[in-house]
Amino acid sequence: MPDLDANVRIRAARLSDVSQLAALMCELGYETTSDEMRARLKSIAKDVRYSTFVAKIGTELCGMIGTLTHMSHEHNDLSGKIVALVVSEKHRRSGVGRALIAAAEKDFAKRNVTRLTLTTRFERDEAHRFYQKLGYSRTGLRFAKEPRTCVKRTIRKSSVANVDEE
Repeated sequence: MPDLDANVRIRAARLSDVSQLAALMCELGYETTSDEMRARLKSIAKDVRYSTFVAKIGTELCGMIGTLTHMSHEHNDLSGKIVALVVSEKHRRSGVGRALIAAAEKDFAKRNVTRLTLTTRFERDEAHRFYQKLGYSRTGLRFAKEPRTCVKRTIRKSSVANVDEE
């Protein structure tokens, strides 16, 4: 297990980080090329509701966190979601994940976010324990569906009016 490293630096992601970010996405289980990561990061960077931070130790990019600040139908104030968090296998359990979460939480506080959520896969038991140690609690269950199936059925059977139409 790596030693806790006080030399973790957190900064905003840059386009020059895309190859290292793509490698991190692959470690998380999402095969991603540098070109795909560049397109994603360019799109995300245009939307002020998103933030992407990276962790570096020395010259090595060793982790990233992506967040989204948003309104919801259920609450009157802003909510925040951690949409991605990954630390390179080499640097896990060394304080990098905690530093990334702390940076995200600080950014959420600046944005007046009052509640935070995140999702994680069932099989990521270590991640579940990590989040619980940081004060996050299990509050629900996520369901997913491939959008193509959703879109085909919704287009033919949709009777929902546009909010602006009424």
